[in-house]
Amino acid sequence: MTKKQHNPLYAMLKEKLLLQIQSEEYKVGDRLPTESELCDQYQVSRTTVRYALQELEREGILERIQGSGTFVKRKELQLLATRSFSEDISAQGKKPSNKVLEAVVVPADSPLAGVLGIPLESPVTKLVRLRYADSEPLIYETSYIPWSLAPGLALNHDEGSLFSLIQTRYQLHIHRSVEKLKPVLADKQAAKLLNIPEGSPCFEVQTITYLTDNTPLEYNYGIFRGDFPNFTIERFY
Repeated sequence: MTKKQHNPLYAMLKEKLLLQIQSEEYKVGDRLPTESELCDQYQVSRTTVRYALQELEREGILERIQGSGTFVKRKELQLLATRSFSEDISAQGKKPSNKVLEAVVVPADSPLAGVLGIPLESPVTKLVRLRYADSEPLIYETSYIPWSLAPGLALNHDEGSLFSLIQTRYQLHIHRSVEKLKPVLADKQAAKLLNIPEGSPCFEVQTITYLTDNTPLEYNYGIFRGDFPNFTIERFY
């Protein structure tokens, strides 16, 4: 038998820590006491503490960050290639929502006009939005949509699903989008809007969405919080 099997105390400690996490005595992102502090608090050996923490880490409840400590881990969200953002969030038991920060019509400069396949200086609708999962800001993004495809969108938008609105109101059939991601650090604006420290790891997301005839519908630039897993995805709708 292993030392672990000879040490039932680790299971009791694991259960106590799990109950504290479930009751939100330790919330997502909180740092747990050090191994030494847990030893003193529960009057157990360091080996017992390590076994308990290892089990919780293996189950995805805790994460250890070298030089920083052990933290309650956020439940991961996974984005799937066959679903919209709202469907992704809803499918994982969270409530999606959006907040429109800006909605204006602007002239398309270069290279935006080239990306959208429209003449230089053509009008485009610019929408700046915050996207949430359970009221927690997840993405800060700016969308550009040719005015010719969705006239009046800046004046007649809502805070629900943008693509659902476009497909219903303008009878446009969205087919796919291609997303490119790269790691960046949150600047002052992104940090403020996403409620994270400036310099926090994030992902820059650039997306081009196409209609069924491959006409570009939208160019989107967003900053995605880095404490959620991210992927480069091609979506089909």
